[in-house]
Amino acid sequence: MNLSLSLLSDQFLLNFSYLWLIVIATTIGIIIGAMPGFGSANTIIMLLPFTLAVDVEVAMIFMVSLFVASHMGGGITSILLNIPGNGGSAATCLDGYPMARKGLGQQALVLSFVASTVGGMVTALMSIFLLPYIARLAFYMHSVEMVVILLFGITLIASVASDNMLKGLIAGFLGLLIGAIGADHIYSTPRGTFGFIELYDGVPLIAVLIGVFAISEALIMMESSSVLSDTGKQMMRQSGWKETWEGVVWSFQRTWHMIWTGIIGLIIGIVPGAGASIAAFVAYQQSRLYSKTPEKYGTGIPEGVIAPESANNGCASGDLIPLLVIGVPGGTTAAVMLIVMTYHGVQLGPRLFIQNPGIGYGVFITMLIAYAVMLFTTLPLTRWVSKLVLIPTPVLAPIIIAFTLVGAFAPRGYMFDLWLTLLFGAIGYVCRRTGFNVVALLIGVILGPMLEANVMRALRISGNDPWVFFSSPVGNILWAALAVSLAIPSIVQWRRNRAAARTATA
Repeated sequence: MNLSLSLLSDQFLLNFSYLWLIVIATTIGIIIGAMPGFGSANTIIMLLPFTLAVDVEVAMIFMVSLFVASHMGGGITSILLNIPGNGGSAATCLDGYPMARKGLGQQALVLSFVASTVGGMVTALMSIFLLPYIARLAFYMHSVEMVVILLFGITLIASVASDNMLKGLIAGFLGLLIGAIGADHIYSTPRGTFGFIELYDGVPLIAVLIGVFAISEALIMMESSSVLSDTGKQMMRQSGWKETWEGVVWSFQRTWHMIWTGIIGLIIGIVPGAGASIAAFVAYQQSRLYSKTPEKYGTGIPEGVIAPESANNGCASGDLIPLLVIGVPGGTTAAVMLIVMTYHGVQLGPRLFIQNPGIGYGVFITMLIAYAVMLFTTLPLTRWVSKLVLIPTPVLAPIIIAFTLVGAFAPRGYMFDLWLTLLFGAIGYVCRRTGFNVVALLIGVILGPMLEANVMRALRISGNDPWVFFSSPVGNILWAALAVSLAIPSIVQWRRNRAAARTATA
């Protein structure tokens, strides 16, 4: 794989000559990223005539810029409205929205943008220099290893349900049941479809995401005149450039936090099919696990915004590595890029870096420039974007419902999906009003089907031998890490109780 300074400088110059295109693509990406249902893959598919008509280098600059911007844009509505723009930003709601309700929406947006930029740029740089080595990780990640990685994410259900463990676990179990609807992954036996052919591929994630978050949140909003508390409203009205600077300072005080959670996103993104949702939830779970104040997670703290956003954008780099190195797309958008590159006659895999190294490395140079452009264009806007929460809820809620229903219809074009979204909206509303955690439900829906598919695949390959889950050295290391991560909170709590008892007796 030929990497030289002249190659990198040529790619920087090429990208700078198309800076105008990067600005347009990142603007589109941020907007569609903030709108539930309008993913980067759908947008690139709609713009296929453009990407097929121009040179492959130009097409890649446009697609990569739009792709990374959509990862960043998803955090905006998660923070301000408790409505994730995509699955990767769902974990951002946990602390981002509580910050916005306190009147710290501007700082939370800045935290999100800076964490996205640092996570994305660090992982893009790592990808450039370590591409031949980190790409090999994908070869060690099979069904057994994926089962353990998914269990890391699912254990977050217990964390987010800590206020009421029973209700949280019930919500998580309900999510797993919803995720099991559809034909099973090995024998294609339909389960829980009630005769609806639209459910044979499973419950569409967009319908669940929009229903339990957007529709239910809009219904909750309509019960009050504002999403902000009186204090929060006053703080938001008085907020100015000082709050933007405050958010920047908070971010860089947690630089190491942004880096290591971004690396989690990169590693998970390399695994084909894993995706940003897993990366964000696992990073949030690990961030909470190693925090000195885990009890503050979920109440609106900067680390709870930084971890999922950094991992979400770190995953963007990881998604593209298997596509470039072995020709296997890591996600839906990468699959669309594969189609475009194949149309232009680009041969993916190890030969790409011998025959056309400019495209292989140019992807990550585009990422670096796109993140820099986004940081400088979005930071000044946080002061005004954060004012969105000052709009009275009788005006805001109907707009949210209308836009998100269009988003629910767009991916498949079925009226059935609209009714399904409204049904999940009602379920989400009941869950919120009765204290059942909707995030736990969503984790079950997202991760459950992936866990089942990998468990079934591993058992099928091994002839239904359950010991297959402990047959891989990498898998066993991950099992040990999972056991340690589950034991640490109990050990830390035991030490705290012991220290408190000593203090009391002293």
